Amino acid sequence: MNDFDHRYDDIIELPHPDPDPRRHPRMPIADRAAQFAPFAALTGFDGVIDDTADRHVADQPEMYGEDEDSLQ
Repeated sequence: MNDFDHRYDDIIELPHPDPDPRRHPRMPIADRAAQFAPFAALTGFDGVIDDTADRHVADQPEMYGEDEDSLQ
């Protein structure tokens, strides 16, 4: 092993620091969950992707094993 493998040995067993709740109060669970909720950063982008995919399949039906009649 080299020194790179042991670079955190001095702190690895220390307890996790708990911030002062008066200075850094914990965020409510509902607010924490909202951070990870899905959102549409680019509204309308889904439609553009779907249109592009439909045109691609229609232009190259042999690539997908379908004929043009079954795509409509």
